[in-house]
Amino acid sequence: MTATANAPVLTIRTLTENDVDAFRAMRLHAAVDTPFAIVPTPEEEAHWTREENIARVRETDQQAVFGAFDGETLIGITGWRREQRVKFAHKSIVWGVFVDPAYRRTGIGRRLMESAIERAKASGVEQLQLSVCAQNPRAQTLYLSLGFVIYGREMRAMKIGDAYFDEDLMVLMLD
Repeated sequence: MTATANAPVLTIRTLTENDVDAFRAMRLHAAVDTPFAIVPTPEEEAHWTREENIARVRETDQQAVFGAFDGETLIGITGWRREQRVKFAHKSIVWGVFVDPAYRRTGIGRRLMESAIERAKASGVEQLQLSVCAQNPRAQTLYLSLGFVIYGREMRAMKIGDAYFDEDLMVLMLD
């Protein structure tokens, strides 16, 4: 999607409590659209209460959820969370990366990930980790292009019906 004189500009910002309904809808959409990339089933995702979802998107020094917007419409999300336990506080994770299919291959995923990387750097953590389905080469290519490296594979990490999906474990060193 490209902006024209009359079209809204695509923006990236942290989500707030006011975005919780759009966040919930996006997570449900992701669970249906890409079940091997989002851990909760649609039923599990739907079970989260409004208050729990508000807590999930509430920005703190330990977490943030970034949203990509086309005008007022949420079109992509990426979560970032810093480890709180002292021995793990040098690490943070990226979770829940999803871009609406109509906006894929437009750079939105990259912009969301760059926002998470910048937040991780600003927080002072030394490394940023994520896991990605081994059968999701587009996402892997994006993460590799941002400097992440694969450091392991969890075999049969996820089971959907009778099918197993491996997860590649990736890290970006920030120090």
